[in-house]
Amino acid sequence: MNIIKTDSNNIWHPFTQAKNSPPIINIKSGKGIYLYDDKGNKFIDAISSWWVNLHGHGNEYIAQKISEQAKKLEHVIFAGFTHEQAVHLSERLLKILPENQSKIFYSDNGSTAVEVALKICIQYWYNKGVPKNKFIAFENSYHGDTFGAMSVGNRSIFTNSFNSFLFDTNYIPLPTEKNIDQILNKINQFLKSKEIAGFIFEPLVLGAGGMKMYNAKYLNDILKLFKKNKILTIADEVMTGFYRTGKIFASDYLSFNPDIICLSKGITGGFLPLGVTSCTENIYKAFYSNDIAKTFFHGHSYTANPISCAAANASLDLLLTSNCKKQIKNIEKWHHNFIKQIKNRKSIKNVRCIGTILAFDIDTVEKTSYTNKIKTFLYNFFINKNILLRPLGNTIYILPPYCIKENEIELVYSVIKEALDLIENNDTI
Repeated sequence: MNIIKTDSNNIWHPFTQAKNSPPIINIKSGKGIYLYDDKGNKFIDAISSWWVNLHGHGNEYIAQKISEQAKKLEHVIFAGFTHEQAVHLSERLLKILPENQSKIFYSDNGSTAVEVALKICIQYWYNKGVPKNKFIAFENSYHGDTFGAMSVGNRSIFTNSFNSFLFDTNYIPLPTEKNIDQILNKINQFLKSKEIAGFIFEPLVLGAGGMKMYNAKYLNDILKLFKKNKILTIADEVMTGFYRTGKIFASDYLSFNPDIICLSKGITGGFLPLGVTSCTENIYKAFYSNDIAKTFFHGHSYTANPISCAAANASLDLLLTSNCKKQIKNIEKWHHNFIKQIKNRKSIKNVRCIGTILAFDIDTVEKTSYTNKIKTFLYNFFINKNILLRPLGNTIYILPPYCIKENEIELVYSVIKEALDLIENNDTI
């Protein structure tokens, strides 16, 4: 079989304009930070394959735990039944989540974790007989591709076809020292309507929105206002969870705990789909009733899949070791050393870093955005150098698996510097 030809004939790839996309690469295997294609090339996966891979490809420990579970129980309906892996994972997550979190609801991915959170938030008020159905979110935010998740995300090229079907959301800019007072005033204006059900936010880093970073101090000011007005807050930690920002959750940088937290991506170490939405006991009590109409009527066929939960438990085993935490600190240190080398380059701006996430923008005539045309040049350049980096328009970011070694990440840095050299010697870019 000609894999590439059959792929072209049969498959529709995500976020891809097939008519002019780069050639598809047939990946045969992965090990550690490397992906291996059918031609014998190996690529450094410097973005953790869409941010899901924490411990490297082909991790033998997680694979073994998946195998053991698959031989015992592959799946069981999660209404009226339970199983050890889901119960064990819930117990472990609640020990490391902010202390106000009390219940775990399982789903399939980041978008569904957010969808669950939004529905819980709306029904919480409905069950209390106080209908509220509007949300506040950050400009340029991204929370997923299901309709609820799109509705609280930024209106953009991702949503243009669907805007007439999305519910209205009130947006505020990312907070800074200069605009925080105006933002708080704007929120107070929104609250006058008495329709606000909740505030959803990506804590400290907007992922797909361009790896935009902001200060916990000003987010605390915003959360304090919502807490004062008893508005529910939802932390979308789908990307930021599991030490990506240097702490196990980005919410750990905050003084005010969210009411609801969404998790996915790295939760299984990159092996299998799994979503989690956690909430406080106070929220759960609004659904706990003799009135069947107050039930949360939501579920997925593969909710709490035992094999996915086994992968998540295995990933946590690795994540909570001193060796993994040491590696995370090493990546932070290597990133900051690299920043010192590039921060004064004329081709870039807005260099930023938190935890294992490093990002900066190429300074182009076009504005900074996902559709900036330089991304095609950058992506192809990096692939030709056997590095998987997938720029968000003119934003280059590095978000590697935690097993990466210093010489390997230095190779990534050196290739980025080569790209900057080319850009700086080409006045047309």
